[in-house]
Amino acid sequence: MSGHSKWATIRRKKEATDGARAKVFTKIGREIAVVVREGGPDPNNNAKLRELISKAKANNVPNDNIDRIIKKAAGDGDKTNYQSNVYEGYGPNGVAVIVECLTDNKNRTAGDIRHYFDKFGGNLGTTGCVSFMFTSQGTIVMEYENQSEEKVMEDIFEAGATDFTIEDDVIEATCEPNDVLTVAEAFRGMGYKVISAETEMVPSTYTKLTDEDSIKKMTMLLEHLEDNDDVQNVYHNWEMDD
Repeated sequence: MSGHSKWATIRRKKEATDGARAKVFTKIGREIAVVVREGGPDPNNNAKLRELISKAKANNVPNDNIDRIIKKAAGDGDKTNYQSNVYEGYGPNGVAVIVECLTDNKNRTAGDIRHYFDKFGGNLGTTGCVSFMFTSQGTIVMEYENQSEEKVMEDIFEAGATDFTIEDDVIEATCEPNDVLTVAEAFRGMGYKVISAETEMVPSTYTKLTDEDSIKKMTMLLEHLEDNDDVQNVYHNWEMDD
């Protein structure tokens, strides 16, 4: 298996400690609003929307909330125009950080992101300053229902994925980023329950923090970034302890 399992473990651990469900609802809601405007409100004809609905349900977003967001985005009631922005920078001791945002006010978001980096021992950099240390990768997370590893392996490669890990009750398959929606559909056709299918930025190397001050500052930086409604995803190469 690839080294991706380390990254997957870090992400799942961090997500498991995030108690702010309302923040999760807000972030997924923005993503849904954007893809509805781009591809329409029918998940049967909008693969991105279909995956976001699955992601929302996996995060316990009520069906009524999902329907309301879709209807609002498809109608004339919501005039909010969200813009995608990516920020790159360094945390304490040179930890590489990528922040993906959806915002209706670029100046506000840029100011917030810069403030977090400055406050917690980092600095916001220019476009491309750390992204060369990451690779875009498609990731499909599925429920593991005690199939044999041989069977999973057969299905992984038949679906068009390139690698996989099994941890506890979860299968995590990886693929080319442009293939993620197609591969997820193939898994569904095989009977797998797909929890999420997204592209991620996976670090090629990791940075370990050893002193308590740097660990505290890096933790606070990540918490403030993830608590911001404009921030959709945060990727970093901090090698967190198991």
